[in-house]
Amino acid sequence: MKFFKKLLIVSVAVVAVSGCKKLDIAPTDQFSDLTFWQIDVNVYNALNNNYSLMYNSGLYFDAEALSDNAYSPSGDLNVIASGGATTQTAKFEGDWRSYYSAIKSCNIFLANINRNTTLPAATIARLTAETRFMRAFEHFNLAKWYGDVPIVDHDATPEEAQTISRSPRANVYKFVIDELEAAAAALPSRDAIPASENGRITKGAALALEARVLLYQGDRMADVVRICERLMNEQGANGSYSLESSYSALFSDPDVNRNTKESILSLQYVPSRRTWNNFWDFAPRTVGGRVSSMAPTQELVDDYIMLNGKGVKEGGSGYNESNPYVNRDPRLTATVVYDRYTWVNADRTTKTIYIRPGSDPVQPGLDEYSAGSQAASATGYYWRKYYDPSALPNFVSGNNLHLIRYAEVLLDYAEAKQSLGQMDASVWNKTIGALRARAGFTDAGALNYPAGADLTNIIRRERRVELAMEGLRVDDIRRWKIAETVMNGYAHGAKFSSDVNTDNGYIRAQFRKFNPSRDYLWAIPAHDVNLNSNLGQNPGYTN
Repeated sequence: MKFFKKLLIVSVAVVAVSGCKKLDIAPTDQFSDLTFWQIDVNVYNALNNNYSLMYNSGLYFDAEALSDNAYSPSGDLNVIASGGATTQTAKFEGDWRSYYSAIKSCNIFLANINRNTTLPAATIARLTAETRFMRAFEHFNLAKWYGDVPIVDHDATPEEAQTISRSPRANVYKFVIDELEAAAAALPSRDAIPASENGRITKGAALALEARVLLYQGDRMADVVRICERLMNEQGANGSYSLESSYSALFSDPDVNRNTKESILSLQYVPSRRTWNNFWDFAPRTVGGRVSSMAPTQELVDDYIMLNGKGVKEGGSGYNESNPYVNRDPRLTATVVYDRYTWVNADRTTKTIYIRPGSDPVQPGLDEYSAGSQAASATGYYWRKYYDPSALPNFVSGNNLHLIRYAEVLLDYAEAKQSLGQMDASVWNKTIGALRARAGFTDAGALNYPAGADLTNIIRRERRVELAMEGLRVDDIRRWKIAETVMNGYAHGAKFSSDVNTDNGYIRAQFRKFNPSRDYLWAIPAHDVNLNSNLGQNPGYTN
């Protein structure tokens, strides 16, 4: 954290000098392109600028509403989830621009870092590796959403930008993996850096992102296993990681959130200096929430198993639809606020959250579900995960947002081993069993290896609930090619509907459409296609 406190977020662009008569004469009263990189602090400022561009809280949380985990009534999130997006959809253009802006900043850094003659060679190699990681991360995000995209591996001129063509997605993934492997070779392990540098990209981050990229390709499962085993079994060389003892503390306890060994890479925030406050529109109104701009779905809630290890729809589970939140996976309470939820405040006092219509003793019930409400949750659920008890007013938080956790490595490993037909009790105990034990399960039915069960779907369900609200579910339903199933039809909320004859009384929050011949890719923004006809367009979209 101290690394980010010490460095100012300074855009490289501000150092450009446009008024020099001769390019080889540097001005004496300001930095020029010739002198900027000679100053060590400028190099670190430029690096930190790249960190600030890498990702943001909006991209992180908005992804949930593009999956079956959450519903948002807001703008483009609503339009995309309901199947109405076009080449003019602002989010398509905004995200495209965000990723390529970060890539350009990284390329400027990489083109100039060697102009510095005072930093040690090992330091320059490390800074270069961090920046190559960030550039790879941006290309990976672009390929996930848009498929074939231009690979920009240097600081392109405006003329190049107007003529560059897209590379096949497979080539983009290869570029990403090559960059990550090169970065990993030059990066230190987490164990080799001081606590003051927590948050900087390490060898473990490069390996974990490589595992994710390989997993998403679907046909590289043996490589996923190999990379995950490096992180799981060679921790001295690649960084020591472990599961935090408390699931909820990872997201809410400031000390744990910012210092946990479960975090492999997190978006770094600093209280009162760099903050986020998306939670203001996630929390119940009676505890300080503003409006519910994104709410969990019933479909997500239904995937939290019972304490005995059975799904809510399995025989013998003990699930009671009239009392649906008892004896459930403890991660449900750590993630989702449901009717009669006991909210624990920062001072350890508690408040009951009344969501069922007409149930709040204090009327009007601000958190109660009301069809058509512009403020209360449209699904009858709110979020608890990422609640920061130390937040400033309006939930302005300095807690970190976890991009890659050790838990994900374990889930990647379990999925890859199952795909290869190699899942057994030993693998189970190190992955799903370990995650459930950390969550608070004690029943053998939940902890023991379920031989003969549908392990593929069990692992997928485990991944969903463990990583809920971390922006990865949308990637999963797209790479598994189940989006056409789970994103078609109604997204539901709690059983609060006055129409008990429709969907058994569960709220119909949004009707969604997903066209598998089109919607697995986003449109190349019309603005960019108009500037560069070589980009072409993805199938099903008309400029």
